[in-house]
Amino acid sequence: MAMSDPLGDMLTRIRNGQRTGKSKVRAPASKMRANVLEVLQREGYIRGFKTEDVHSGFSEVEIELKYNDGAPVIQEISRVSRPGRRVYSKIKELPRFYNGLGITILSTPRGVMSDQEARAANVGGEVLCRVF
Repeated sequence: MAMSDPLGDMLTRIRNGQRTGKSKVRAPASKMRANVLEVLQREGYIRGFKTEDVHSGFSEVEIELKYNDGAPVIQEISRVSRPGRRVYSKIKELPRFYNGLGITILSTPRGVMSDQEARAANVGGEVLCRVF
């Protein structure tokens, strides 16, 4: 069965893995998922990730979750732009998430980046998700 929202599926796997206290979760791999995971790793929300080939033509991403004193680092992770409703934002109209404590991940013409990086590059785009 085809998946309608692969990025939303990965975010749900991360959310569920942290709620159950797992150290690692696995998800099917794609370039978009890898780009979002790079932003999460740069911002310090996950320890790391690696891509493994399961069999020919199919690979998975293994995501190492991060905890601080037993509590998950990611308190909230939610999808904003969905397949049925795409959300785009100019950089001047992009609100700060949790007054700047959380990040918003954007897909811009210059690649996938956090809202702080997008403000520095002065470029807007599709709002993928929010993380706190």
